[in-house]
Order: sequence, then C-alpha cells, then structure tokens
Amino acid sequence: MSMNDMQSEAAAADNAAPLRTYKEAADWINGLIPFGVRPGLDRMKLLMERMNNPERRLRFIHVAGTNGKGSTCAYLTSVLIACGYDVGTFTSPYITKFTNRFQYNGEDIPEETLLELANMLKPHVEEIAASELGSPTMFEVSTAIAILFFAKKTFPDYVVWETGLGGRMDVTNIVSPAISLITNVGHDHMDILGDTIEAVAMEKAGIIKPGVPVVSTATQPEVIAVLKEKAAESKSTLYLLGEQFQYESVSVQENLQSFRFRGPFRSIEPLEVTLNGGHQQANAALAVMALEVLRQYNALIVEDEDLNRGLRAAAWPGRLEMVSNEPRILMDGAHNPEGAATLAAALQSTYSYNRAHVVIGMLENKNHSETLRHILPIADTLIVTEPDFRKKMSAESLASIASELASKLGLKVNVIIEPDWRAALDRLEKTIEDGDLGVVTGTLYLISDARSRLLHITDNEKGW
Repeated sequence: MSMNDMQSEAAAADNAAPLRTYKEAADWINGLIPFGVRPGLDRMKLLMERMNNPERRLRFIHVAGTNGKGSTCAYLTSVLIACGYDVGTFTSPYITKFTNRFQYNGEDIPEETLLELANMLKPHVEEIAASELGSPTMFEVSTAIAILFFAKKTFPDYVVWETGLGGRMDVTNIVSPAISLITNVGHDHMDILGDTIEAVAMEKAGIIKPGVPVVSTATQPEVIAVLKEKAAESKSTLYLLGEQFQYESVSVQENLQSFRFRGPFRSIEPLEVTLNGGHQQANAALAVMALEVLRQYNALIVEDEDLNRGLRAAAWPGRLEMVSNEPRILMDGAHNPEGAATLAAALQSTYSYNRAHVVIGMLENKNHSETLRHILPIADTLIVTEPDFRKKMSAESLASIASELASKLGLKVNVIIEPDWRAALDRLEKTIEDGDLGVVTGTLYLISDARSRLLHITDNEKGW
C-alpha cells in the first residue's frame, strides 16, 4: 500500500471515529466554518430527511430582521416560560459559550447532550460532504443539532427560532412555523443579501409561509410594500406596527421603562421592560403582538400578570448592558448603522453622564462610515481597537475613517488607536472619571471578549 493510500485510509478512519468530548464536538462543528455561508436548503433538507424530519413535530415562532431579533426572542422565551410553557430557544451568535445557542427553558444544552447529538449527525454530515452537494456548513449542523435537541430530547411546547442570515435561503427556513416575526430591515450583510433595502426586505420576507400570520415592526415604506406584497401572495395575515397595532411610551428611566400596547384584539397597559433603549419598547410590542395572535388562534394562555412578569424578566447580554458600575461601563453590540443609531438614541434618552468614552472594533465587511456617523457625536474619546477575529478591520484604517468623518462633521473627538483590545479596555478604565460613562461597542466578537474580561468569565468560547 502506498503512503498516500495509507494516509487517506487513516483520514477516513479518523472521520468515522466518534467524537469523545464536548470540546471535540464543538471543534468539529466550528471546523466547518471554512465552508462559509452557502445559501440554499438542499443540504439541510437531506440532513433532516435522514433524521426522519424531526422538525415536523415542533411548533416554531420564526424571528427574522436586521436588529432586535435576539431581544425579541428573549421577550418571547421569558413570557412563555412565565406562562408555564416549556420553551426551546435557538439564537446566534453566542456571547459566551457555544452551548448558549441551544436553550431549553432558559438553560443551555448540557455538554454531554451536545456531544451525543453531534455524534448522531456526524456520519450523515460526512456522507453528504462526499456527495455533489458538498459539506454542510457550521450553521447547518448547528441548526440540525437544535432541531434534534428539541425534537428528541426536550419536547418544548414552543420553539423560539431565530434566523441566522436573511430568511428566504437561511437554513432555519426549513421549518413551517406557527407565526413569523420580522423586526426590521436595515443595512447589514448587503454583500450577501442584496444591494438595496428592497432586496434585503425580499430575503427577510422569505420566512413568510402560506397561511401563516406575520407580525412586523418594520417602518420604511419600501420595506412595508415588500412585506404586504409577500403576505398577500402567501394569503398570510400581516400585523404591522402603526397599522394593526401600536405602542405608546409612558416612561423611560435606566433599567425600567413602561408603555401602552394597542392591538386589534385588546389594549394592555402598563407593560414594563427592564432592557434599556427606546427600541426595546418596539421589540417588546412585537413580541406581545405575536403572543396575542397565538392567544387568539392557537389557544395560547397568557395572563396579564405573567405577561408583565415575563417582559420584566427578559435579559439579553451584550446589548445596552451595564457590565461595571465603578467605573461605569456599558456594552452594546452596535455593529451596523441601525444598531449605532439605537445606541446613540439610548445614550441621549436613558443615561446621564458628563463625558462618554467609547471603545470600538469592527469587522472589515461592515458599513463603517454610516456606523461611525452615529457614534462620533456622542463620543468625547474614541479608542479604536481590533476584535480577535480573522475578518477584523485594522484599527488604523477604522481610526482614519473616524478622524476624517469627525473633521467633516465639525466634531472634536479625541481618536486613539490601540489595536490590542485588552490594552484598549485598560485605557478606557483609566480615562473614565467620576460622572463619565465608558462604552464598548462594535462587533459582537469584541463584545464577547471584553465582556468576559470585565465580568471575569473564564469559559468564554465566543463566536457564531
């Protein structure tokens, strides 16, 4: 036998060998990252067929949108649990650990269960990889693990199901949900989803299924037109913010805001949330409208007391999260223009401070100028750093864009370049004086690392 034959036989044996530990399982799944984002549902459909289509036994609440998906999923999960339902939640990316993505009643999947399910999938993944379809991606395998966890291990009443990217060709779109939610449509992932807002809206609207009701808080007229057309074509009832339902803000303070909800079936007031930022009232109203539809048509039982308790208890790490009080440091994963606008609005409406000192790190494929356009006016100091990730934007390039834009806008911002994110955090802590506010923002890859460092979390794995 030649050396090449011996090597390929050894590789085949290694592929066939079961994974032995949680770390091996997580490494195997993350090892599929180089296969990238490959739109299309063929590999996912085949994987599900091979597992006897377990997704057909589950009841999904499908959530798409550019920003606010995670918070909306947090509200839905929290309220359903408060109402006594068992709930599965699948979200991405994760902030601390790979297991964060797969939750049952708010608890991560046990490591040994993830290992077992990975071993169940591995032979099928390898057989598909050897076919003309090519290897399933990391996100496809993660989605399959979520479905197996819910359909074969935990059996929740509802699965809160967040899209990864877009909607139409996103692998989460393998399911037929009880209801679809679209938070909003903005300027993110346009390199993959299309170069106009209408094109991105078409992708998000792809989660609308025949006869399945859809709820949205989208506001742009061109997006609304796309959603209305797709809903009509699918014979789906569309509940749109500003038309079928609305909310009115009653009060806003740090860590508590209240609002009135007006819907087609009833009005509810006051409702309270502890997540910060005016946009959280819109996210909560979206979740409430979805629950109202399920209440009306699926006999979901939601008492007002449980609804309020669930909304107040919802938590979502890394989004307007105060991770330190001495010095005051706020964290927010504002990685696109819409997220940055939301952060800027929250800093003006919710928080009081003398000066704001901002650490920012971004990926290279983002809309840097438009994001910085919202951040610069609220920053006295801007410390530009680099996330620990292969697609990072260099601190020097980002700082150059920031300085040029600040000058064009007539803003006096002290721009500091510090490529090492740890040194950037140290610098931030030293810069914050009494009455000041520190802000860490940009890509969630930076947020994940910075959050773990500031909160002394030791088992941080961060990623998609």
